[in-house]
Amino acid sequence: MKNILVLCTGNSCRSQIAEGYLRYFTGDKANIYSAGIETHGVNPKAIQVMAEDGIDISHHTSNNVDEYVDIPFDYVITVCDNARENCPYFPTMAARFHQNFPDPAKATGDPEQVLNEFRKVRNTIKAYSKDFAEQYLKN
Repeated sequence: MKNILVLCTGNSCRSQIAEGYLRYFTGDKANIYSAGIETHGVNPKAIQVMAEDGIDISHHTSNNVDEYVDIPFDYVITVCDNARENCPYFPTMAARFHQNFPDPAKATGDPEQVLNEFRKVRNTIKAYSKDFAEQYLKN
């Protein structure tokens, strides 16, 4: 069983969405964790747009990367430039991947425009997560 860590700045949106989709696409082939270099709580709009796609992340927690220093990760995926550039030293032999996704929490406009930005980012992360699972967690 592979261990995968998804890392972002605040572990509130992008990493939570990626954790949800990676859990879905990897099934029983991997343990999926997400963390931030800070913790901001799980964004309610991230929970909402994931529920729209049938994925429940309402039980997720916002975790600091320091909580996982003892887990032997096989893969670490950073989902924002800030996390990649500012992550504290993280001792791991894991293969590292990086994909900078826009931060939907910074979206502006009326409530529907903001939700549409969350949906757009969700869909991009979904495609990335599906491709990652298919490429690195084949039978």
